[in-house]
Amino acid sequence: MKRDYYEVLGLTRAASIEEIKKAYRKLALKYHPDRNPGDKEAEEKFKEAAEAYEVLKDPEKKRLYDAYGHQGVSGSGFSGFSHTEDIFSAFNDIFEDFFGFSTGRTSRRSDFGPQKGADLRYDLTISFIEAAKGSEKEIEIQRLETCTRCSGTGAEAGNEVTTCPTCQGRGQIIRSEGFFQVSTTCPNCSGTGTIFTKPCPSCHGKGRTPQYRKVKIKIPAGVDTGAKLRLRHEGEAGSRGGQRGDLFIVIHVEPHKYFHRKGNDLYCEVEISSIEACLGEVIQVPTLDGQEQIKIPAGTQPGAIFKLKGKGFPDLRGFSPGDQLIKIRLVTPSGLSDRQKELLQEFMEIEKHKEREKDGFFKKIFKKVELR
Repeated sequence: MKRDYYEVLGLTRAASIEEIKKAYRKLALKYHPDRNPGDKEAEEKFKEAAEAYEVLKDPEKKRLYDAYGHQGVSGSGFSGFSHTEDIFSAFNDIFEDFFGFSTGRTSRRSDFGPQKGADLRYDLTISFIEAAKGSEKEIEIQRLETCTRCSGTGAEAGNEVTTCPTCQGRGQIIRSEGFFQVSTTCPNCSGTGTIFTKPCPSCHGKGRTPQYRKVKIKIPAGVDTGAKLRLRHEGEAGSRGGQRGDLFIVIHVEPHKYFHRKGNDLYCEVEISSIEACLGEVIQVPTLDGQEQIKIPAGTQPGAIFKLKGKGFPDLRGFSPGDQLIKIRLVTPSGLSDRQKELLQEFMEIEKHKEREKDGFFKKIFKKVELR
């Protein structure tokens, strides 16, 4: 049965992330296999501490563990370490935090050869209607491309490229730091593993040059601000034959002067006169697909909301689209003619007469009640 992770690290549940790191570092140093060769018990304690740290350093995993214990993190993508290299990755993480370098054990997994190119980000602003309907855009980005003159070697044509004698082509050198080893970038070849006497004049020996490129983007209908689109292999070219990185498009949607959005629902306001509200009317309202008629029944009150089913934003996951919700705002007529004023005055007198009759009716009722 697994021990409580806080118990493993000798901490309380109120421990901060810094206290968690400090406790794990102390145990990792104490039980590291390089300090305890052949000691199975020390190796198990090292694994146990690494597993506890791997969960408690992550805010979401820590929250699940605090609420549900080991069962809470068993379905969150972590169920303990299944491979020795995973344990040393956690050990490597803590030393990178404290010292800024990696341990020798994890350096075996470093990219000495081909390296993937960097991912790029592009912030794209689109209109409200483009977000609703989808669109295609063409953007121009600057990215590192493999140098065409030297084909990415970094050397001038005809110049001999040889293996770096300092790192023996590994791109890194290893030095001892106490009981563990530290890998650093080779200072002689800058991590390439090769050297040459005359660098390529186009890329200055780097193997890549910045270039501008146009990229077409298909924006799906229904996107909102903050949505990220990933274009695989549209990032920077890799070095030493590595694959290209990806391009991430971050969407920003401009506000609309008439519509606004909540989830997939579309909201707007429509002005009608108090006369139209009293008598009822069929009015035109704008939608994402153009004008549409809706019937305003007689006696409609200010603030009333009418719904157009399925006239909102499309759903990115393919579910039913949202609705359009129309809020009624009453506008008092102005600039009335004498005849209009006369008719309204007559209407007001009728209303007053109705109120007087209503008051008289209730007075009679109350008088009968009093007589009883």
